[in-house]
Amino acid sequence: MVVGIPRGGVPVAFEVAEALRAPLDVIVVRKLGLPVQPELAMGAIASGGVRILNPDVVYGLEISPSMIDEVAARELVELERREHAYRADRPAVEVAGKTVIVVDDGLATGSTMLAAIGAVRQRGAAQVVCAVPVAAPSSLSKVSAKVDAVVCVITSAAFFAVGQWYEDFSQTTDEEVRELLARTPSAEVPPQPGKTRAA
Repeated sequence: MVVGIPRGGVPVAFEVAEALRAPLDVIVVRKLGLPVQPELAMGAIASGGVRILNPDVVYGLEISPSMIDEVAARELVELERREHAYRADRPAVEVAGKTVIVVDDGLATGSTMLAAIGAVRQRGAAQVVCAVPVAAPSSLSKVSAKVDAVVCVITSAAFFAVGQWYEDFSQTTDEEVRELLARTPSAEVPPQPGKTRAA
């Protein structure tokens, strides 16, 4: 099965799921950005209580545990909001015992992907594959050590940001994520006993 990291990873994951005719779900991850530089990830949190820290940033900048806890608590509120916004009352698709392809729109620091990998491993995935269109070589190397396989179209030493590799890198909305999830097999409601599904 395929899981996309919202928001930007979901349109990419949808295309992968369609090509493989596989069910699609999301794994909600929130980057833990530095308060003074939010784009720089000191780590990430994911569904299921997973927290991954970036030791190069945390130790290199001497970030205190209390600062990490403060940012994590704030991001947890948004993580829970997104979980509800994308699924409402629909439970997460079961990944235990399955090969799970985790898709994002690219790897910059890799923290978000590592948190997502930790979350699907925690839920019992048999094998985990990282799939991204583009990645920084150092981040791809870190992620490769944590998964069973990696699929990446472009790696470049001239990597500055994921958006530089896209012609259109406009923001994906919550509504777009919901709409893509609703178009996948995992979103279908099974027929009730004694009832038939209309063609």
